[in-house]
Amino acid sequence: MSENCNSNCGSCSQDCESRKEENEFLEHLNEKSSVKKVIGIISGKGGVGKSYVTSILSVAMKRLDYNVAVLDADITGPSIPKAFGIKGKAKSSEHGIIPSKSKTGIDVMSTNLLLDDDTDPVIWRGPLIAGVVKQFWTDVVWKDIDYMFVDMPPGTGDVPLTVFQSIPVDGIIVVTSPQELVSMIVEKAVKMAENMNVPIIGIIENMSYFQCPDCNKEYKIFGESNIEEVASKHNLKVVAKLPIDPKIAASVDKGLVELCDDSLFENVINIIEKNNWRK
Repeated sequence: MSENCNSNCGSCSQDCESRKEENEFLEHLNEKSSVKKVIGIISGKGGVGKSYVTSILSVAMKRLDYNVAVLDADITGPSIPKAFGIKGKAKSSEHGIIPSKSKTGIDVMSTNLLLDDDTDPVIWRGPLIAGVVKQFWTDVVWKDIDYMFVDMPPGTGDVPLTVFQSIPVDGIIVVTSPQELVSMIVEKAVKMAENMNVPIIGIIENMSYFQCPDCNKEYKIFGESNIEEVASKHNLKVVAKLPIDPKIAASVDKGLVELCDDSLFENVINIIEKNNWRK
């Protein structure tokens, strides 16, 4: 423990003994797996673009020549395969489940890759859902992964709790949008992470503004933001304010997020550079 420790592990990235003692519930990776860094993407409520942020972060890291994976922990509402246009199903081997690969080689595991039909509903209770999340960590063969992004369902229920307890998360990014109600709810996710001693990398405000392509003027479609106030209250960084970008949104809907122009990922690359996500 650092001599400057304030006992608030949620805002600290030190890998000290006091943190290790709290990891008794961690599940072990498949013996054929290797994952260096795990970053969770969470939100206090739905509809703020959490899966969108997960997708563009993973694509940006892949473009920087890292081996990247996405674990879709939104068991009942998976959307990651669609964003990447993945049609094939996950396969099994003697060593475990083999994740599907995107067009550029990003490893993806999601419940939609196990269903006969993508529109089949997953009608399971909490304990079963939590068990599947654990299996996506323990039974899937994640080969030589530098960065794994875990896309979690909204809220502070079974799945975020399972991920925080069972997977060695190196840090989380909280996604929000400018509306005051959403910013209030996102504090619940922040406080959960703090209570679970999970390091918080920072907050991303999605749909922060729209930049007119004709005059370059910025318009606050959802009103003025108060995210700086929320971040300051918890001693956190606002790592990015992402604009409403119809081009990227359309690419995600069509399963072509990996084929967007480099210029559309400038904001995301800035996030990566600011946080020194390097090997």
